[in-house]
Amino acid sequence: MPYNKKQTSKNIASLGAKVMNDKNSSKIAKSLGASAVSQYNTGNQTSARMETVASNVLKSSKYNRTTKKLAGTILSQANKER
Repeated sequence: MPYNKKQTSKNIASLGAKVMNDKNSSKIAKSLGASAVSQYNTGNQTSARMETVASNVLKSSKYNRTTKKLAGTILSQANKER
């Protein structure tokens, strides 16, 4: 399976950490934040499950700009073969 070499930027990793630590963030936002942080400066890649979650977030109108920003980052780092 091909590997996507894209990694989370420092700014997005910082945003992900901020979302994870915010008690008012949704469970979905925290999951996306955790995924983004786990891909910062590592060889980790977006899982198939998180690809689906991120895709659903982007299609929905109920999520805020920050959550959608994290979702977009997660999808951009997804394995293109899936």
